Amino acid sequence: MIPTPYLLFLGDAPDQLAAKVAQGIRDWRPEFALGQLRLPGCGADLKLADMTLTEAHAAGARTLVIGVANRGGIISAKWKTVLLDALAAGFDLASGLHNLLRDEPDLVDAAARHGRTLHDVRVPAVQYPIASGVKRTGKRCLAVGTDCSVGKMYTALALDTAMRDAGLKATFRATGQTGILITGDGVPLDAVIADFMAGSIEWLTPDNDPDHWDLIEGQGSLHHLSYSGVSLALIHGGQPDALILCHEPTRTHMRGLPGRPLPSLETMRDTALVMARHANPACIVAGVSVNTQHMTEADAFAYLAEVEARMGVPAVDPFRQGATRLAEALSAL
Repeated sequence: MIPTPYLLFLGDAPDQLAAKVAQGIRDWRPEFALGQLRLPGCGADLKLADMTLTEAHAAGARTLVIGVANRGGIISAKWKTVLLDALAAGFDLASGLHNLLRDEPDLVDAAARHGRTLHDVRVPAVQYPIASGVKRTGKRCLAVGTDCSVGKMYTALALDTAMRDAGLKATFRATGQTGILITGDGVPLDAVIADFMAGSIEWLTPDNDPDHWDLIEGQGSLHHLSYSGVSLALIHGGQPDALILCHEPTRTHMRGLPGRPLPSLETMRDTALVMARHANPACIVAGVSVNTQHMTEADAFAYLAEVEARMGVPAVDPFRQGATRLAEALSAL
């Protein structure tokens, strides 16, 4: 287990979205988020206390978590001094980047000298099977998005909270580094060998009670030219009974792909259902989750009403409004 609480390292993240790992921990496990550490020029702010390593350790923080999700998942050379100083100050390090802490000789040496541990959460810990396609008992819901970083994890976590509050059987199933850091368990899907990705999701969502819902954290987008493969593996391995469509309406282009517009909700719905019904012919779209953080409340509610009328299913911002209506839609299936 990774020692808590955390000091969340934002490094030189250019914007709030680049610090989505730290933001997810801040929002869903606030008891773990003791403070933040930022480098000069950092464009993200979690509205936590800015702390030095010395201040955070004295306050009880035990792990410095790299809270940045940059393109390619690399450990920046600009961060190294902070990471080495953190080990010397008595912190463990935790990271969900593709560039592993354990592959950095200077960090490995410093951790050994100071008796600290390097936690790489994006390393598969299980020998996953190849997907069998065999139907499993229980029910499954998958969040799918028009783009990366539109709120698929937040949607699944909010649904988990709403369903548990209603006395329903549900389990959030983490498939990315942030979800794993929040819950302590899951599959780091984009680090799994391609042939075993769908099988890892079968493993993650085994047979269960007939009225139990696995709420599967989505990844990427079927329409994103960089990350569509991981999205399809989730659909085929998850065999979802229901999809929640996730969208951020103020985006001008796909994350990291200037000139590539987001698909419409209708296009995503029709594309995802074709793929999902190969695995589960009964799959339906149960609702729409809209990330309205960059909209005024009036604009957000007007947009949600328009989407709901157009799509014929509940449309909510689960972070702003809660996910009760999405939970009700699932429980009715």
